[in-house]
Amino acid sequence: MSEAPWLTVLGLGEDGLDGLPPASRQVLERAEIIMGPPRHLSLVPDFGAQQVEWPVPFADGLPILTGFRGRSTVVLASGDPFWFGAGSVIARNFEAGEWAALPGQSTFSLAAARLGWPLESTQTFGLHAAPLTRLRPHLAPGLRAILLLRDGKAVTELATYLTDTGFADTHLHVMEALGGPRERARSVSLTEALLGGFDHPVCVGLEVAGGGQAFPRASGKPDEIFETDGQITKRPIRALTLSALAPQRDEHLWDIGGGTGSISIEWLMCDPTLSATTIEPREDRAERIRRNADALGQDRLQVVHGTAPDALNGLPLPDVVFIGGGLSSELLQWLHTTLPSGTRLVANAVTLESEALLAQWQDKLGGELLRIELAQASALGPRRGWKSAYPVVQWSVTL
Repeated sequence: MSEAPWLTVLGLGEDGLDGLPPASRQVLERAEIIMGPPRHLSLVPDFGAQQVEWPVPFADGLPILTGFRGRSTVVLASGDPFWFGAGSVIARNFEAGEWAALPGQSTFSLAAARLGWPLESTQTFGLHAAPLTRLRPHLAPGLRAILLLRDGKAVTELATYLTDTGFADTHLHVMEALGGPRERARSVSLTEALLGGFDHPVCVGLEVAGGGQAFPRASGKPDEIFETDGQITKRPIRALTLSALAPQRDEHLWDIGGGTGSISIEWLMCDPTLSATTIEPREDRAERIRRNADALGQDRLQVVHGTAPDALNGLPLPDVVFIGGGLSSELLQWLHTTLPSGTRLVANAVTLESEALLAQWQDKLGGELLRIELAQASALGPRRGWKSAYPVVQWSVTL
């Protein structure tokens, strides 16, 4: 018979011991070490166990916890440790047989019960350690969401952010210390929220309203949401390019010649499990890509200032590669010889020279060549006519 896990991740509510089932209480009473944030430790009585405060930043606590291996240890976490909590981090850093989890009632469940909102149709966000811009792709009139926030001050920051993005009519349901004796709930306008006076721990129910711009769910977001110096894959071409890239769950993208970053940013918007690295040779454009990613809630984007293929050495290998700039025979040869079989590649070309290069490589490796020609109606004297954009040749291939 295998030994029982030495580590238990225990979900604790604001009601402390009163809200724990018997099994959780027994584990807590028998623990040799109890580790957690100061607020959590204050919610449990002294059972004679060694109490250890989890440090900030969170990652600093993992080596301390590792040092307790083999001793009966309980880590206290808020509510459900696997819903924007510490559970997933611990699970990644310890073997499956070392730990067990006893979740409590999540803050999201408590909040939904107070508000009468069906949780299956309410979006949930853990923003206690993430920027408010994570909300931006989701903001639209009618959205209902429950947010975990860092502290009371973050409520006023949220009100300012929603006002700045054009959703000033949004209503906030601010809930403090849910499930405990200090519980307090208030429904406020953004103007009232700016006055502050909210206490940690806090979560907010969001009912979004106002005239702010809601992003379309389809690929090909409006060009105007990106800060650009003109070097941008325009909306219709971007939509076709995202379709060719065909993002799938957990995939990683290399966006070579990032320009404005629109391709990699839209790639990340497709699914929260996706990741991306963009490579841009101009420093000012690399900085602009970072600003765009931050403003549009895609702070997970890795921006590399450098020139491919040299800048690609040492990067995590991709599942998909997009070449939007810097196309050369040297780059294609490096990708062909370096990347594993099965990597998907999409390259866009505008000049005659780059078109010819793609045609040569398509003849060598196969794949599909697509010529995209677009025209927009524009003024032609007193009438209107078609103004053609430069055609784009797109090569898609699986290496």
